[in-house]
Amino acid sequence: MNVEETLSLDKATSLFLQSIQAKVSTALYNAWFKNMQILDLDTTAILYIDSDFKKKKILDNQDYKNIIEETLKEVTGKNYDFELQTDTIKNELINANYEDKSSLTPTFEIIKQEIVDNSNDDPEELKKELIKIDSNLNPNHTFDNYMISDVNKAAQIVALEVAKNPGCSYNPFFLYGNSGTGKTHLMMAIGNYIVKNSNKTVLYISSGDFINEFIDMTRKSANSDYTLVEHFKEKYRNIDVLLLDDIQMMAEAKATQNELFNIIDSMHRLNKQIIISSDKKPSELNKFEPRLITRFSAGIALDIKPPDKELKIKILKNRLLGTLAYSMMQEEVYDYIASNSPADNRSLDGIINKLLLETSMWNPTVIDIQFAINALDSEFNSTQYITNNLLRIRKTVAEYYDVTEESLKSKKRTANINKARQVAWYISSIVTEETITKIGLEYNRDHATVLHGVEKIRNDIAEDPQLNEEIKNIKDRLIE
Repeated sequence: MNVEETLSLDKATSLFLQSIQAKVSTALYNAWFKNMQILDLDTTAILYIDSDFKKKKILDNQDYKNIIEETLKEVTGKNYDFELQTDTIKNELINANYEDKSSLTPTFEIIKQEIVDNSNDDPEELKKELIKIDSNLNPNHTFDNYMISDVNKAAQIVALEVAKNPGCSYNPFFLYGNSGTGKTHLMMAIGNYIVKNSNKTVLYISSGDFINEFIDMTRKSANSDYTLVEHFKEKYRNIDVLLLDDIQMMAEAKATQNELFNIIDSMHRLNKQIIISSDKKPSELNKFEPRLITRFSAGIALDIKPPDKELKIKILKNRLLGTLAYSMMQEEVYDYIASNSPADNRSLDGIINKLLLETSMWNPTVIDIQFAINALDSEFNSTQYITNNLLRIRKTVAEYYDVTEESLKSKKRTANINKARQVAWYISSIVTEETITKIGLEYNRDHATVLHGVEKIRNDIAEDPQLNEEIKNIKDRLIE
């Protein structure tokens, strides 16, 4: 092949890849098409693909084949059948440590020499060039946008330490907690940090995908097709950081557990970082092999609890930042949503999306409590939830007892004002997540004074049916 032909094929490859990239998602492009190269355009188009696994998947998928054929026609103006050539010769080169290149065809020699030149003749680096691993990371999940409160602060501190020094401490790093508590975000934040600040190979994979990959590999090996087996083993040998999500899904997969143990054991011996998430702590994974439980527990296991009110408000503000709704939101609306929303981040995402939709539909001048109540009526059951806001509670109590809000904050101690004030403290303590100290700040009182008032009302209710009825009526007004 002369230089002119090489340039022509290089240009055809560039146009071919640009066109495919415009047709499919980034994830799909990176997974299947990114490393393709046009090797020949004679009677049949010969395309280079970097693994037998990818070749099999593409040839088994009619949509992928159609994309390739259509794109070849766009680039060349001709209808081509195509063949895929894989990198078995690359594997030969790895095994020979690049010493014997005599068997390479001229076309593959050009490809090989380019890769070898770029890898500084380092066998391990060449392996990483030849076995491309998509990290599967969501670039939007970073430490910068991971909101912190007391429920997840410890996990965030350890996660950052692991990201800065992978394989050195806290290995494995085991995260557990309910669904929707931010485990995946934190895992990916670690991965993105490592990718950005090192040359380490990172892989994020859900346990479901790992199981499917292992089953596919096992079926191929049963039919004496060891290509996929070698691809599977080589892939995990070349990972520096493994992020394995939702490990509890492997509870019934005994053979997969055995393979996972081998991978984790090998990685641990080589000081490679392992990060695992689960909805249960290691000791509660009853259907797992004891040796896996032991390995999971060898580093550190941390619980991420459901988001508290403080964290929900931080998440709300962060997600709405940059939207029109952010500038229109009254502060008490954040309090209302945080107090009434379920204790998981995914539900909060749904609530945010609904609020943004209603805002774009109705175009309010301000997003106040009333707008939020109407907009989120389908998200919150108004007969079960209260607008848990200290200011609203104080206003409602003042109106019920026919006193002013200012008098409740004042030093006045007349019987009617003192009773109303203590009722407001009591209701605030049972229908909000605010501390006694925070409640006291709203009334210019210290912790001990408010606590005494709350306990007094709690004791009086047991002996005073009228007071009990008054408090019920006030709570009913709060949900109107």
